[in-house]
Amino acid sequence: MSSDTTTGDDTYVHRPGESDTGDTVGTGGSDRDITVGANEPDPQGFGRRGWILVGVVGLCFLVIPGAVYLVPSLPAMAGLPYIAAMLALPMLPALLLGLVAVWSMTAATRGDS
Repeated sequence: MSSDTTTGDDTYVHRPGESDTGDTVGTGGSDRDITVGANEPDPQGFGRRGWILVGVVGLCFLVIPGAVYLVPSLPAMAGLPYIAAMLALPMLPALLLGLVAVWSMTAATRGDS
């Protein structure tokens, strides 16, 4: 713990680049050698999986509900009863969104590009 020398009270003051023992981070002066951000990859943006996920979110939250709202008789024209269509149509975007989210996370944790 560091003490604040300007006010004289014994409170913690965070100083970037120092550990709790007052040693500089990563110098090896303490029992534990702290390297900040050593295992983090460089940020590269969304990538292909991220943009596919954004597209599916847009499809599930804007396009499909908009189509159901603007043309509610579309499932009936396809031969589906109204009640079955109103039960199944919300499930399709939810299933699609869940599958794409699981696919993008498993691919990201495996390190695939």
